[in-house]
Amino acid sequence: MNTPGDKPRKVIPIAPVASEPSAQNSVSSLYEAQKKIYPRSISGFFARWRWALVFLTQAVFYGLPWLEWGQRQMVLFDLGARRFYMFGLVLYPQDFIYLTGLLIISALSLFLFTAVAGRLWCGFACPQTVYTEIFMWIEHKVEGDRSARVRLDNGPWTAEKIWKKSLKQALWVLISLWTGFTFVGYFVPIRQLGIELLALQGSWQVFWVLFYGFATYGNAGFLREQVCKYMCPYARFQSAMFDKDTLIVTYDEARGEPRGPRVKTVDYKAKGLGDCIDCTLCVQVCPVGIDIRDGLQYECIGCGLCVDACNSVMDKMHYPLGLIRFSTQNAVVKGWGKAEIFRHVLRPRVLIYTGILVALCVGMLTSLIMRTPLKVDVVRDRAALSRIVAGGKLENIYRLQIMNATETTHRYRISAAGLDGLELASEPEFEIEAAQSRWVPVNLRIPYGSAEPGSHPVHFDIEAIGTNAHVREKSVFLVPR
Repeated sequence: MNTPGDKPRKVIPIAPVASEPSAQNSVSSLYEAQKKIYPRSISGFFARWRWALVFLTQAVFYGLPWLEWGQRQMVLFDLGARRFYMFGLVLYPQDFIYLTGLLIISALSLFLFTAVAGRLWCGFACPQTVYTEIFMWIEHKVEGDRSARVRLDNGPWTAEKIWKKSLKQALWVLISLWTGFTFVGYFVPIRQLGIELLALQGSWQVFWVLFYGFATYGNAGFLREQVCKYMCPYARFQSAMFDKDTLIVTYDEARGEPRGPRVKTVDYKAKGLGDCIDCTLCVQVCPVGIDIRDGLQYECIGCGLCVDACNSVMDKMHYPLGLIRFSTQNAVVKGWGKAEIFRHVLRPRVLIYTGILVALCVGMLTSLIMRTPLKVDVVRDRAALSRIVAGGKLENIYRLQIMNATETTHRYRISAAGLDGLELASEPEFEIEAAQSRWVPVNLRIPYGSAEPGSHPVHFDIEAIGTNAHVREKSVFLVPR
């Protein structure tokens, strides 16, 4: 509609667009089709470091539950008994503060390492990376190298393809189940767990072994880089911890461009070419399938395999190494050497992270060393808050949970103070076995009328006879009106 004074608007009719016959039945997908990545095997400095950490982490993970400390498993998080055994320590739920401290230290360590050297955790020690590397090694040994795997997947189903795929899947399943069994072995004594599984007992244990085995099988065998690219939150917030002085995998664009193939005997600089021969080997070895020559990308896990691949090509071409290398954005742009890079690593945020991390580690270690291996909880008997007993005395009843957090049996003594005439009317001494707890009933009495009506503070002193372990816990003594 035109308002008065407006110029008439010209209306242009829109003719319907004829659809092509082939487009009428087509379906447009909102999702990009995922292409399987076939990483090429490569040897080099960073590849050897990756495998060294694979062996180290898995030796610790698979071996630790089988080690013993005295008469028990060295590391065991016994949820049923609510006790956590770590080497010589016996921790109770009341020691949850140590778990909190450990999580904070782990988070700060991740921030520090990321600020200094990017995603080294992702590329070398993350369980997803480690198990993917193991599964890909099995795939390589069974199905062949990269080109052989591509031909096998694209070819028809033959007897060779069936047995190779079956063997690979069987090995994956065995490793996944053993991984699930080992993981559950940190929460159930692993020898007991093995006996129960062989006897087809323990339905919950079987469930969790299968659950974690399935998670390992799916993540390392099929999802692989999809976990790093789409499921792991670390890839999303890493940019908040990166800056231009963070060591990352970088491509020296000024030296490498313009890229292109060339004959080794021809002067490529006379043709205006850079050092990059565009062999795409850096892309073929990448476990997440990115091209590092496009610049820093959130998918990059910092594994350094592209560095090994590029250096092998540079060595064959007799070019200087380091076209792709671990460096910083400032160093690449400004041409810094190693000494200048190291000086800029010690920047304020790194020093702050380091200072806080050292303070937390020292504080937690000091707390563990000075920790009293005795825990006490005081609970009042709510059935009888206060009562008059024989002899004309007023009595309050308590229950003390005393936990022996040592590896030896101890005898303990209880005493109480806080009111005039307060006396202990129950057994003052008792024995608790190693790494066990016991509920002890305690009766406190005062002469009737010796205290005003109301709530009066008292405290219990519990000591381990023959040691320096001593705990004082507060409570109240109720005098009725």
